[in-house]
Amino acid sequence: MKTAVIALTNEGRELAARIAGVLEGCESCELSGGVVATIRSLWACFDGLICVMATGIVVRAIAPLCRDKKTDPCVVVLDEKGQFVISLLSGHLGGGNGLARKVAAITGGAAVITTASDVTGHTPLDLWAAENNLRVQNPQRLTGISAKLVNEGEVSFFSSVTCDRLPADFRVVTEPALADIILSHWAYDPLEHPDALVLCPCNLYLGLGCNRGTTATDFEQAVSELCAQYRLERSAIAGIASIDLKADEAGLLQFARDNNLPIRFYSKDELNRVEGISPSAAVMAATGARGVAEPAAMLAAGDDTTPGQLGQLIVRKIKWKDVTAAVSEKKLTDMVQAPLSKR
Repeated sequence: MKTAVIALTNEGRELAARIAGVLEGCESCELSGGVVATIRSLWACFDGLICVMATGIVVRAIAPLCRDKKTDPCVVVLDEKGQFVISLLSGHLGGGNGLARKVAAITGGAAVITTASDVTGHTPLDLWAAENNLRVQNPQRLTGISAKLVNEGEVSFFSSVTCDRLPADFRVVTEPALADIILSHWAYDPLEHPDALVLCPCNLYLGLGCNRGTTATDFEQAVSELCAQYRLERSAIAGIASIDLKADEAGLLQFARDNNLPIRFYSKDELNRVEGISPSAAVMAATGARGVAEPAAMLAAGDDTTPGQLGQLIVRKIKWKDVTAAVSEKKLTDMVQAPLSKR
Protein backbone atom coordinates (compact mmCIF):
# COMPACT_ATOMS: atom_id res chain seq x y z
CA MET A 1 0.00 0.00 0.00
CA LYS A 2 1.35 3.43 -0.99
CA THR A 3 0.60 5.69 1.97
CA ALA A 4 1.08 9.38 2.80
CA VAL A 5 1.20 10.74 6.34
CA ILE A 6 0.60 14.44 7.12
CA ALA A 7 0.51 16.39 10.36
CA LEU A 8 -0.55 19.81 11.55
CA THR A 9 1.64 20.53 14.59
CA ASN A 10 5.34 20.18 15.40
CA GLU A 11 4.70 17.23 17.73
CA GLY A 12 2.43 15.73 15.11
CA ARG A 13 5.15 16.03 12.47
CA GLU A 14 7.58 14.19 14.72
CA LEU A 15 5.10 11.36 15.08
CA ALA A 16 4.45 11.38 11.31
CA ALA A 17 8.19 11.04 10.65
CA ARG A 18 8.36 8.09 13.07
CA ILE A 19 5.44 6.37 11.35
CA ALA A 20 6.95 6.93 7.89
CA GLY A 21 10.26 5.52 9.10
CA VAL A 22 8.69 2.24 10.18
CA LEU A 23 5.66 1.67 7.94
CA GLU A 24 6.58 0.17 4.58
CA GLY A 25 5.52 2.25 1.57
CA CYS A 26 4.76 5.29 3.72
CA GLU A 27 5.90 8.81 2.83
CA SER A 28 5.83 11.82 5.14
CA CYS A 29 4.41 14.82 3.23
CA GLU A 30 4.53 18.49 4.13
CA LEU A 31 1.38 20.59 4.22
CA SER A 32 1.24 22.82 1.17
CA GLY A 33 -1.46 25.47 1.07
CA GLY A 34 -3.26 24.11 4.11
CA VAL A 35 -4.89 20.81 5.08
CA VAL A 36 -7.67 20.93 2.46
CA ALA A 37 -5.33 21.70 -0.44
CA THR A 38 -2.80 19.10 0.68
CA ILE A 39 -5.33 16.30 1.02
CA ARG A 40 -6.83 17.22 -2.34
CA SER A 41 -3.41 16.97 -3.99
CA LEU A 42 -2.68 13.58 -2.38
CA TRP A 43 -6.13 12.02 -2.84
CA ALA A 44 -5.60 10.37 -6.23
CA CYS A 45 -1.89 9.63 -5.70
CA PHE A 46 -1.96 7.36 -2.65
CA ASP A 47 -3.81 4.23 -1.51
CA GLY A 48 -4.02 5.54 2.04
CA LEU A 49 -3.79 8.81 3.95
CA ILE A 50 -2.70 9.03 7.59
CA CYS A 51 -3.64 12.34 9.19
CA VAL A 52 -2.16 13.35 12.53
CA MET A 53 -4.73 15.95 13.50
CA ALA A 54 -8.29 16.42 14.73
CA THR A 55 -10.96 14.23 13.13
CA GLY A 56 -13.23 17.20 12.39
CA ILE A 57 -10.59 18.89 10.25
CA VAL A 58 -10.13 15.74 8.18
CA VAL A 59 -13.86 15.13 7.77
CA ARG A 60 -14.40 18.61 6.38
CA ALA A 61 -11.40 18.24 4.06
CA ILE A 62 -12.36 14.88 2.55
CA ALA A 63 -16.14 15.40 2.32
CA PRO A 64 -16.07 16.91 -1.22
CA LEU A 65 -13.63 14.24 -2.41
CA CYS A 66 -15.44 11.04 -1.37
CA ARG A 67 -16.93 9.18 -4.31
CA ASP A 68 -16.89 5.36 -3.97
CA LYS A 69 -15.43 2.97 -1.44
CA LYS A 70 -14.01 0.93 -4.32
CA THR A 71 -11.86 3.85 -5.49
CA ASP A 72 -11.43 6.26 -2.57
CA PRO A 73 -8.17 5.91 -0.62
CA CYS A 74 -8.50 4.80 2.96
CA VAL A 75 -8.13 7.52 5.59
CA VAL A 76 -6.77 7.01 9.09
CA VAL A 77 -6.78 9.78 11.71
CA LEU A 78 -4.85 9.89 14.97
CA ASP A 79 -4.03 12.38 17.71
CA GLU A 80 -0.49 13.73 17.99
CA LYS A 81 0.19 11.46 20.99
CA GLY A 82 -0.76 8.42 18.91
CA GLN A 83 -3.19 7.24 21.57
CA PHE A 84 -6.22 6.67 19.30
CA VAL A 85 -5.87 5.61 15.67
CA ILE A 86 -9.23 5.89 13.89
CA SER A 87 -10.09 4.09 10.67
CA LEU A 88 -12.21 6.84 9.15
CA LEU A 89 -12.79 5.89 5.50
CA SER A 90 -12.58 2.76 3.30
CA GLY A 91 -11.99 0.45 6.21
CA HIS A 92 -12.60 -2.81 4.37
CA LEU A 93 -11.90 -2.61 0.63
CA GLY A 94 -9.49 0.28 1.02
CA GLY A 95 -7.56 -1.38 3.82
CA GLY A 96 -8.17 1.34 6.41
CA ASN A 97 -8.85 -1.06 9.27
CA GLY A 98 -5.64 -2.92 8.68
CA LEU A 99 -3.71 0.33 8.31
CA ALA A 100 -5.12 1.63 11.59
CA ARG A 101 -3.94 -1.51 13.36
CA LYS A 102 -0.44 -1.17 11.90
CA VAL A 103 -0.16 2.49 12.89
CA ALA A 104 -1.44 1.73 16.40
CA ALA A 105 1.25 -0.93 16.74
CA ILE A 106 3.85 1.72 15.91
CA THR A 107 2.51 4.40 18.24
CA GLY A 108 1.50 2.08 21.07
CA GLY A 109 -2.06 3.37 20.85
CA ALA A 110 -5.45 1.77 20.28
CA ALA A 111 -6.93 1.17 16.82
CA VAL A 112 -10.49 2.47 16.68
CA ILE A 113 -12.53 0.28 14.31
CA THR A 114 -16.24 0.97 13.94
CA THR A 115 -17.28 -1.34 11.08
CA ALA A 116 -19.85 -3.72 12.54
CA SER A 117 -18.44 -6.94 11.09
CA ASP A 118 -15.03 -6.25 12.61
CA VAL A 119 -16.53 -5.45 15.99
CA THR A 120 -18.80 -8.51 16.05
CA GLY A 121 -16.37 -10.89 14.33
CA HIS A 122 -18.63 -11.60 11.36
CA THR A 123 -17.50 -11.90 7.75
CA PRO A 124 -17.07 -8.49 6.03
CA LEU A 125 -18.86 -9.34 2.81
CA ASP A 126 -17.24 -6.71 0.58
CA LEU A 127 -13.73 -7.72 1.63
CA TRP A 128 -14.52 -11.45 1.47
CA ALA A 129 -15.79 -11.01 -2.10
CA ALA A 130 -12.75 -8.95 -3.13
CA GLU A 131 -10.25 -11.39 -1.64
CA ASN A 132 -11.90 -14.30 -3.46
CA ASN A 133 -12.10 -12.45 -6.78
CA LEU A 134 -15.90 -12.40 -6.73
CA ARG A 135 -17.59 -9.57 -8.59
CA VAL A 136 -20.54 -7.90 -6.89
CA GLN A 137 -23.34 -7.61 -9.45
CA ASN A 138 -25.64 -5.43 -7.32
CA PRO A 139 -23.47 -3.52 -4.81
CA GLN A 140 -26.50 -1.61 -3.51
CA ARG A 141 -27.43 -4.79 -1.59
CA LEU A 142 -24.12 -5.03 0.27
CA THR A 143 -25.18 -2.82 3.15
CA GLY A 144 -28.52 -4.57 3.70
CA ILE A 145 -27.12 -8.09 3.63
CA SER A 146 -24.17 -7.08 5.81
CA ALA A 147 -26.59 -5.63 8.35
CA LYS A 148 -28.62 -8.85 8.32
CA LEU A 149 -25.45 -10.85 8.92
CA VAL A 150 -24.57 -8.73 11.94
CA ASN A 151 -28.14 -8.65 13.31
CA GLU A 152 -29.00 -12.32 12.84
CA GLY A 153 -25.56 -13.90 13.06
CA GLU A 154 -25.74 -15.68 9.70
CA VAL A 155 -26.95 -15.36 6.12
CA SER A 156 -28.24 -17.99 3.71
CA PHE A 157 -25.93 -18.83 0.80
CA PHE A 158 -26.58 -20.52 -2.53
CA SER A 159 -23.86 -21.41 -5.01
CA SER A 160 -24.07 -23.06 -8.42
CA VAL A 161 -20.27 -23.28 -8.36
CA THR A 162 -18.27 -25.97 -6.60
CA CYS A 163 -16.46 -24.22 -3.73
CA ASP A 164 -15.06 -25.03 -0.33
CA ARG A 165 -14.06 -23.42 2.97
CA LEU A 166 -17.05 -21.12 3.23
CA PRO A 167 -17.27 -18.76 6.23
CA ALA A 168 -18.86 -20.24 9.32
CA ASP A 169 -21.61 -17.61 9.31
CA PHE A 170 -22.85 -18.71 5.84
CA ARG A 171 -25.75 -21.18 5.91
CA VAL A 172 -25.92 -23.16 2.65
CA VAL A 173 -29.33 -23.49 0.99
CA THR A 174 -30.32 -25.45 -2.10
CA GLU A 175 -32.48 -22.87 -3.86
CA PRO A 176 -31.49 -19.39 -5.05
CA ALA A 177 -34.94 -18.14 -4.01
CA LEU A 178 -34.04 -18.97 -0.39
CA ALA A 179 -30.66 -17.23 -0.45
CA ASP A 180 -29.43 -13.92 0.92
CA ILE A 181 -26.30 -14.39 -1.21
CA ILE A 182 -26.22 -16.02 -4.65
CA LEU A 183 -22.85 -17.08 -6.09
CA SER A 184 -22.99 -18.14 -9.71
CA HIS A 185 -21.50 -17.69 -13.14
CA TRP A 186 -24.98 -18.14 -14.57
CA ALA A 187 -26.76 -14.88 -15.25
CA TYR A 188 -29.08 -14.17 -12.32
CA ASP A 189 -31.09 -11.06 -12.93
CA PRO A 190 -30.97 -9.00 -9.71
CA LEU A 191 -34.51 -7.88 -10.50
CA GLU A 192 -35.63 -11.49 -10.15
CA HIS A 193 -33.90 -11.71 -6.76
CA PRO A 194 -34.26 -8.16 -5.42
CA ASP A 195 -33.42 -9.07 -1.83
CA ALA A 196 -30.29 -11.13 -2.58
CA LEU A 197 -26.68 -10.08 -3.02
CA VAL A 198 -25.53 -11.56 -6.34
CA LEU A 199 -21.84 -12.47 -6.70
CA CYS A 200 -20.08 -13.67 -9.84
CA PRO A 201 -16.88 -15.76 -9.69
CA CYS A 202 -14.17 -15.33 -12.30
CA ASN A 203 -13.73 -19.02 -13.07
CA LEU A 204 -14.84 -19.75 -16.65
CA TYR A 205 -12.40 -20.50 -19.47
CA LEU A 206 -13.16 -20.33 -23.17
CA GLY A 207 -11.66 -22.84 -25.56
CA LEU A 208 -11.57 -21.34 -29.05
CA GLY A 209 -10.83 -22.82 -32.45
CA CYS A 210 -11.05 -20.96 -35.72
CA ASN A 211 -10.37 -20.84 -39.42
CA ARG A 212 -7.33 -18.94 -40.59
CA GLY A 213 -7.99 -15.20 -40.88
CA THR A 214 -10.95 -15.07 -38.48
CA THR A 215 -11.45 -11.52 -37.22
CA ALA A 216 -11.77 -10.23 -33.67
CA THR A 217 -15.33 -9.19 -34.56
CA ASP A 218 -16.14 -12.80 -35.46
CA PHE A 219 -14.88 -13.97 -32.07
CA GLU A 220 -16.80 -11.24 -30.29
CA GLN A 221 -20.05 -12.15 -32.00
CA ALA A 222 -19.60 -15.86 -31.27
CA VAL A 223 -18.78 -15.37 -27.58
CA SER A 224 -21.63 -12.89 -27.11
CA GLU A 225 -24.09 -15.35 -28.66
CA LEU A 226 -22.71 -18.21 -26.54
CA CYS A 227 -23.12 -16.23 -23.29
CA ALA A 228 -26.64 -15.17 -24.24
CA GLN A 229 -27.71 -18.67 -25.27
CA TYR A 230 -26.42 -20.33 -22.09
CA ARG A 231 -27.10 -17.37 -19.74
CA LEU A 232 -23.45 -17.08 -18.75
CA GLU A 233 -22.14 -13.96 -17.07
CA ARG A 234 -19.59 -12.43 -19.41
CA SER A 235 -17.66 -11.11 -16.41
CA ALA A 236 -17.11 -14.69 -15.20
CA ILE A 237 -14.71 -15.41 -18.08
CA ALA A 238 -11.19 -15.59 -16.67
CA GLY A 239 -9.22 -16.58 -19.76
CA ILE A 240 -9.17 -18.19 -23.19
CA ALA A 241 -7.18 -21.02 -24.73
CA SER A 242 -6.48 -22.60 -28.10
CA ILE A 243 -3.99 -24.78 -29.97
CA ASP A 244 -0.44 -23.49 -30.44
CA LEU A 245 -0.98 -23.41 -34.22
CA LYS A 246 -3.18 -20.34 -33.56
CA ALA A 247 -0.56 -18.45 -31.54
CA ASP A 248 -0.11 -16.03 -34.44
CA GLU A 249 -3.80 -15.65 -35.27
CA ALA A 250 -4.24 -11.87 -35.33
CA GLY A 251 -8.00 -11.83 -34.76
CA LEU A 252 -7.76 -14.19 -31.79
CA LEU A 253 -4.98 -12.18 -30.19
CA GLN A 254 -6.88 -8.94 -30.76
CA PHE A 255 -10.01 -10.41 -29.18
CA ALA A 256 -7.96 -11.35 -26.09
CA ARG A 257 -6.51 -7.83 -25.87
CA ASP A 258 -9.89 -6.16 -26.38
CA ASN A 259 -11.33 -8.11 -23.46
CA ASN A 260 -8.22 -7.96 -21.27
CA LEU A 261 -8.12 -11.75 -21.07
CA PRO A 262 -5.00 -13.92 -20.75
CA ILE A 263 -4.62 -16.50 -23.49
CA ARG A 264 -2.85 -19.87 -23.37
CA PHE A 265 -1.88 -22.18 -26.18
CA TYR A 266 -1.50 -25.96 -26.01
CA SER A 267 0.24 -28.42 -28.29
CA LYS A 268 -1.65 -31.14 -30.13
CA ASP A 269 -0.12 -33.73 -27.79
CA GLU A 270 -1.41 -31.89 -24.71
CA LEU A 271 -4.87 -31.57 -26.26
CA ASN A 272 -4.94 -35.24 -27.29
CA ARG A 273 -4.33 -36.38 -23.71
CA VAL A 274 -7.68 -34.93 -22.61
CA GLU A 275 -10.44 -37.55 -22.41
CA GLY A 276 -14.20 -37.14 -22.74
CA ILE A 277 -14.24 -34.64 -25.60
CA SER A 278 -16.21 -34.58 -28.86
CA PRO A 279 -13.61 -35.58 -31.49
CA SER A 280 -13.58 -34.13 -35.00
CA ALA A 281 -12.05 -35.83 -38.03
CA ALA A 282 -11.77 -32.47 -39.78
CA VAL A 283 -9.87 -30.92 -36.88
CA MET A 284 -7.60 -33.97 -36.68
CA ALA A 285 -6.76 -33.65 -40.36
CA ALA A 286 -6.06 -29.92 -40.08
CA THR A 287 -4.19 -29.80 -36.76
CA GLY A 288 -3.29 -33.30 -35.61
CA ALA A 289 -5.53 -32.83 -32.54
CA ARG A 290 -8.77 -34.74 -31.95
CA GLY A 291 -10.33 -31.45 -30.84
CA VAL A 292 -9.34 -27.91 -29.89
CA ALA A 293 -12.10 -25.94 -28.16
CA GLU A 294 -13.16 -28.53 -25.57
CA PRO A 295 -9.75 -29.84 -24.46
CA ALA A 296 -8.21 -26.35 -24.48
CA ALA A 297 -10.99 -25.06 -22.21
CA MET A 298 -10.60 -28.01 -19.83
CA LEU A 299 -6.82 -27.62 -19.64
CA ALA A 300 -7.03 -23.86 -19.02
CA ALA A 301 -9.55 -24.39 -16.20
CA GLY A 302 -7.43 -27.07 -14.57
CA ASP A 303 -5.48 -26.81 -11.35
CA ASP A 304 -1.89 -25.92 -12.21
CA THR A 305 -0.73 -27.29 -8.86
CA THR A 306 -2.33 -30.70 -9.47
CA PRO A 307 -1.20 -32.35 -12.74
CA GLY A 308 -4.03 -34.01 -14.61
CA GLN A 309 -6.81 -32.17 -12.77
CA LEU A 310 -8.94 -30.55 -15.45
CA GLY A 311 -11.79 -28.10 -15.44
CA GLN A 312 -15.35 -29.31 -15.80
CA LEU A 313 -16.80 -28.85 -19.29
CA ILE A 314 -20.11 -27.00 -18.91
CA VAL A 315 -20.72 -25.98 -22.55
CA ARG A 316 -19.63 -28.42 -25.23
CA LYS A 317 -18.30 -27.07 -28.50
CA ILE A 318 -20.54 -24.85 -30.56
CA LYS A 319 -19.70 -24.10 -34.17
CA TRP A 320 -20.15 -20.91 -36.14
CA LYS A 321 -18.95 -20.29 -39.68
CA ASP A 322 -15.37 -19.53 -38.61
CA VAL A 323 -15.31 -20.04 -34.82
CA THR A 324 -15.70 -23.02 -32.51
CA ALA A 325 -16.11 -22.38 -28.78
CA ALA A 326 -16.50 -24.39 -25.57
CA VAL A 327 -16.59 -23.40 -21.89
CA SER A 328 -15.08 -25.08 -18.85
CA GLU A 329 -15.47 -24.25 -15.14
CA LYS A 330 -12.59 -24.02 -12.69
CA LYS A 331 -13.36 -25.28 -9.19
CA LEU A 332 -13.14 -22.61 -6.49
CA THR A 333 -10.72 -23.96 -3.91
CA ASP A 334 -8.88 -22.46 -0.97
CA MET A 335 -11.42 -19.68 -0.57
CA VAL A 336 -10.40 -17.09 2.00
CA GLN A 337 -12.70 -17.28 5.01
CA ALA A 338 -11.70 -14.14 6.89
CA PRO A 339 -10.17 -10.81 5.97
CA LEU A 340 -6.38 -10.71 6.03
CA SER A 341 -6.51 -7.87 8.55
CA LYS A 342 -8.16 -10.20 11.07
CA ARG A 343 -5.45 -12.87 10.90
